[in-house]
Amino acid sequence: MTRTFGGTRTTMQKHLSNLKILIVDDQQDVRTLIRDILTEAGVTKIFEASDGKDAMQFIDMDFNMIDLVICDWNMPGMSGIDFLRQIRTAFPKMPFLMVTGRNDKDSVVEAKTAGVTAFIRKPFSPDELETKVKILSSRMK
Repeated sequence: MTRTFGGTRTTMQKHLSNLKILIVDDQQDVRTLIRDILTEAGVTKIFEASDGKDAMQFIDMDFNMIDLVICDWNMPGMSGIDFLRQIRTAFPKMPFLMVTGRNDKDSVVEAKTAGVTAFIRKPFSPDELETKVKILSSRMK
């Protein structure tokens, strides 16, 4: 099944194939799921980190390697919210999609204050994730 989102399929597919996305989650199966969804959507440059510390080291090596971060909130070592705060200090405009099971008002306010670009709540469908990524990537054009 070919999904489309605004504009022509070719334009969006070309844009997605040029995106460089970093997935940050402590659960390998979740990273694999997200990678599979992104690959199906046409993304070809996907990187992974198992927590915020590893992700920060990856980004510190070469900031230009990443266009968009998809990050879990709850992780050992450095949580997603702490990673977001560090990202915002160094890279205030990098799109950051927080994946979380949290839906309480305090968590939403905390993430917005820290500078999250968008949320997706667990459990999510492939279409939900693909749509969020397409919306965020269309803002980067």
